[in-house]
Amino acid sequence: MKMAKYPIIITIDADLENEPADILKLIQKINEFDIVVASRTKLPRISEKIASKTLGKIIGITDTFSNFRAYKKETISKFNLRGGETFGAEFPVIAKKNQLKIGEIHYEPPPRRRNPRIGGKIKANLRLIWALIKALTIYLI
Repeated sequence: MKMAKYPIIITIDADLENEPADILKLIQKINEFDIVVASRTKLPRISEKIASKTLGKIIGITDTFSNFRAYKKETISKFNLRGGETFGAEFPVIAKKNQLKIGEIHYEPPPRRRNPRIGGKIKANLRLIWALIKALTIYLI
C-alpha cells in the first residue's frame, strides 16, 4: 500500500464475496473521509456480531472485519501494523487513534459458503475473537 501510485487505494477480498461494482460507492464517498469501509448488512458469525457491538461501536463502523475498504493514499504512512493477524481490524483501530475520519457504506452480502476459509465454525469464531482482543488491546494501549 505504501508503494501505491494513485491517491485512492481499494482493498477487496479475492474470494468473490465482495461485489466489485461497489468499488464505485467507496470512491464516491472517499472525498468526505480518510477511510471508507464497506460493511455487510448482515454479519454471519457470532464473533463478528460481538466485534460490531464492542470495537465497532468505538470506531463507528458495523463490520469491524471487513477488508473491503477505500483509503486515501496520504493516510497510509499512519499505519504501523503490529498486531499480527487481526483480520484487518487493526486498520480502523489505528485510523481512530490517529483521528482519521472513517466513513461507511453498507452492502448486502452474498450467501456464505458452507466451509469458512479460516476453519470450521468454532475455529473461525475463536480466531476472530482472538483478533478482536488484539485489536481492542491495540486501541487501549
